[in-house]
Amino acid sequence: MLSGRVEGKVALVTGGAMGLGKADCERLAEEGATVIVTDIDEEKGKEVAASVGGSFYQHDVRDEARWEEIIADVEKEHGRLDILVNNAGNVIFEDILECSLDHFRLHLAIHVEGTFLGCQKAIPLMAKKGGGSIINMASTASLLGYGNIPAYTAAKGAIRSMTKSIAMYCQDEDNKIRVNVLMPGGIETPMVQGVSGRAGEKPMDIPEGVLPKDSLGAPKDVANMVLFLASDESRFQTGNEYPIDNGLKARPER
Repeated sequence: MLSGRVEGKVALVTGGAMGLGKADCERLAEEGATVIVTDIDEEKGKEVAASVGGSFYQHDVRDEARWEEIIADVEKEHGRLDILVNNAGNVIFEDILECSLDHFRLHLAIHVEGTFLGCQKAIPLMAKKGGGSIINMASTASLLGYGNIPAYTAAKGAIRSMTKSIAMYCQDEDNKIRVNVLMPGGIETPMVQGVSGRAGEKPMDIPEGVLPKDSLGAPKDVANMVLFLASDESRFQTGNEYPIDNGLKARPER
């Protein structure tokens, strides 16, 4: 059993106050990383940071100046950044006729611009200190046709494509930065609970072991892949996309 898989590394996780971001923070900290949690939710973000022995920054990922401030603080406090998880996101369930242009632009701003800014501002510090791993968060929704989330699927599709471009840039520059994208399916998070009419309820218990078809996954199922890509074990992985969906994408429609 491996341990200390990211020992001595500094990780920044956006949207780290709950759900997948929280699980990522916890898993990285368990394996030795110093974790910087950022989120718009100050109260919950500080709770996560305290629980993992890390630090917290209130952060709207659409704000370029805030990105620059945080990266400058990370360099001042830690001298390096080894791992960036661009996890912050949102979803509004509206079909193409219901979705306003403002809501469409909001999805693009949070997901696409937030990820773009994170990569752009983190790469120089990572490169200066010998490389690192950037993990962007897309969704199986970028691969499947869900009629009630056109803005979300557009944003997640853009993240998939952009990740490949950034990965090839980093490889061409030989800056030792790897860039990959995850595509979770249905995971038991507060967002999924809200969509299922279970907002505020205790999360469903996800059993251990291999799960049957149509099951929801647990946040740790995504966090474990984040850990792998953050660690040196994944040195040969860049520009790749990873569905975490229990076979959802592979299964033909009934």
